Amino acid sequence: MNIEAFQKAITSAPIVISYFSYPACNVCKVLRPKIESLSAQYDEVAFLYVDTHEAPQLAGQYTIFTVPTILIFVDGRESLRLSRNFSVGEVQAFLERMTGLMRA
Repeated sequence: MNIEAFQKAITSAPIVISYFSYPACNVCKVLRPKIESLSAQYDEVAFLYVDTHEAPQLAGQYTIFTVPTILIFVDGRESLRLSRNFSVGEVQAFLERMTGLMRA
């Protein structure tokens, strides 16, 4: 994925979870399906996977130095960044808050 395609993708839904990792990361392999499943529970949320080895320019553009890293974009703007040590609960709490605001 190139930078232009990524920038278009982050505006494809009101909230976009971009998940940066690479196949050799064991923590990433366990966490990714959980985050994908969580994002599928919300109509307003889209999930985007970025392999940092296949898209090093994109990782550099968004200063991704470790994996897994999640960037959550709300209306095309980075609103939350979580790296390495985070829980699915943190992501869920943020999504609940954002979707609640959108529905209000």
